[in-house]
Amino acid sequence: MTKGRERLFEPMRIGSVEIPNRIAMAPMGIIGLVTEDGCYTERAVEYYVERARGGTGLIITGAVKLENEIEKLKMPTFPCITLNPLHFITRAAELTERVHAYGSKIFIQITAGLGHNAHPIMLDGQPVAPSAIPNYWEPNVTCRELKTEEVERLVERFAEAAEIAVACGFDGIEIHAMHEGYLLDQFTMSFFNRRTDKYGGDLEGRLTFPIEIIKAIKSKVGKNFPVILRFSVKSYIKGWNKGGLPGEQFEERGRDLKEGLIAAKILQEAGYDGFNADAGSYEAWYWAHPPNYMKHGCYMDLIKELKKVVSVPVLMAGRMELPDLAVQALEEKTADAIVLGRGLLADPEWPNKVRSGQEERIRPCLGCQDGCLGRIFEGKPLSCAVNPACGREKDAAITPTTTPKKVVVVGGGLAGMESARVAALRGHKVTIYERSGHLGGHIIEASVPDFKKDEERLLKWYENELQRAGVTVKLNTTVTLDLLREEAPDVVIVATGSSPRDLNVPGVDKNNVVKAEDLLLGKGKAGQNVLVVGGGLVGCETALWLAQQGKSVTIVEMLDELMSAGMPLCHANKQMLLDLLCFHNVKAITGTTVAEVTSKGAVLIDKNFRKTELEADTIVVAIGLKEENKLYDSVRKEFPNSYLIGDAMKVRNFMFTIWDAFEVGRHI
Repeated sequence: MTKGRERLFEPMRIGSVEIPNRIAMAPMGIIGLVTEDGCYTERAVEYYVERARGGTGLIITGAVKLENEIEKLKMPTFPCITLNPLHFITRAAELTERVHAYGSKIFIQITAGLGHNAHPIMLDGQPVAPSAIPNYWEPNVTCRELKTEEVERLVERFAEAAEIAVACGFDGIEIHAMHEGYLLDQFTMSFFNRRTDKYGGDLEGRLTFPIEIIKAIKSKVGKNFPVILRFSVKSYIKGWNKGGLPGEQFEERGRDLKEGLIAAKILQEAGYDGFNADAGSYEAWYWAHPPNYMKHGCYMDLIKELKKVVSVPVLMAGRMELPDLAVQALEEKTADAIVLGRGLLADPEWPNKVRSGQEERIRPCLGCQDGCLGRIFEGKPLSCAVNPACGREKDAAITPTTTPKKVVVVGGGLAGMESARVAALRGHKVTIYERSGHLGGHIIEASVPDFKKDEERLLKWYENELQRAGVTVKLNTTVTLDLLREEAPDVVIVATGSSPRDLNVPGVDKNNVVKAEDLLLGKGKAGQNVLVVGGGLVGCETALWLAQQGKSVTIVEMLDELMSAGMPLCHANKQMLLDLLCFHNVKAITGTTVAEVTSKGAVLIDKNFRKTELEADTIVVAIGLKEENKLYDSVRKEFPNSYLIGDAMKVRNFMFTIWDAFEVGRHI
């Protein structure tokens, strides 16, 4: 074990339960891993057990719905503990028994509901809330105010759910949530709660719901059964559907830090045994689900203050998957345990690798949220962009081959590296040929901005894993048919990637024009006034990077909205990037294209054919990528066992590049 890591592996107690170490798995929704009657599928069980096997001390399940009558969701969406209790116990008992086999403990997270955050596509009826407020996703839809007796019924059902949880073998309960602005959280904030009954009014009145919940549970299953609370210390709400950025000055409309600390003391006194603490709301989704633009350890300053006012254990999430940062949080007593969410999706062996001194082998989370949060909001099963086996651990296992083959991979970008890694793990003899002097492909320029350093970590991980797997890497080598004939491989994988598209307008050959890729790689320089042509993800991230250097930046985009074409982006990531562009005064001109590049800037033309001139020192071109697959057309004629993967097949995001390569490598 690396020196200083011992603190992570010290046991701790939550109430009467001893946790073997100070690493917890964050609760994350498991949409796609649920049966029609609200129970866990076999895949769900394998998903949680894999993290216990990886050394996580405390597993906290994703949100389990309390009931499905007052707030009715279409099934299967969330698990529901009271929908079919006998079946739920059957499946959950298998889960808890297997988790316990590895010495881990497991808490079930139970949610009162979604409230105004509920996406209409999930709902079977009208959304509900503490008061008649707008739905987050469709503001023209008004939520139905819950009746007093309905809230009281929810409290009763928490007690029923606790009895079921005990029967399942869970070690404790986490109440979801005074967190992220879900239904229970909406009751606690005056911004959402306009009630005049016992569940409204001042702070103590608004805390009546969570207080009644803890008292009902303890009265039913006893004081020794631990109950913790998922708790947002601060909401970051500027207004309806408007969140506040880190460092931004604004009036908090939700729960500010002062009120959060007062609430925590009241809730501890009411009987909660711990806090799983974070920050944010749907209005500020990028706080509750921090993207790559949010710094690692983004909650630490807030949670330090919480730790000062409560005596029960405090667990802390917030991009804590860097081992040095995790240890720092414990040593400085910022928190009693660190909570890993997406870091354990990317690498379920994170604890074991830290314990065994193999931190260089931890596969990093990119904060992209393409495979996890973004995916489940498309109604697709939970997974991970960099770990295709996540959520299908048993079905996607890499098994040794009985017939080793000679495999040549053409191209050392993401697709080439992943297919080579997986094929080598199966036992094939694999060689990568890369025409440049380094592996990585587009990861190299993508990792240049400070907010993209996780991509750099991913490249280092691949380089290390390829070496460990025995993959031969030949750089500065252009593959030809003659070379392949000489090598005589059994399998050829063509992963020749993509190249930036050219801007085809007069004047584009001027010295003031540079492609985003070249600019990021240091092959060009940008002046003080920059025009970025293309408002997709690459264009917007490049614009942000330039603006953070103090440059004056304008984006011109032919569509009516930025980042509206191409692969869908997770809402949290897209919203934070848009807010950051605004915060850094990046201007956006939409519905407009560049008609001509001049020595002073560019001539723009809009949909009505109106022309304007815009002065700029530098024109940065970021209008997408095109497939490079000419080699494959000739390769497949001579080598029938050949594959085209990655951007060379179709330009998409990193997730699909890795997933396709994993699939091909696993079945060779």
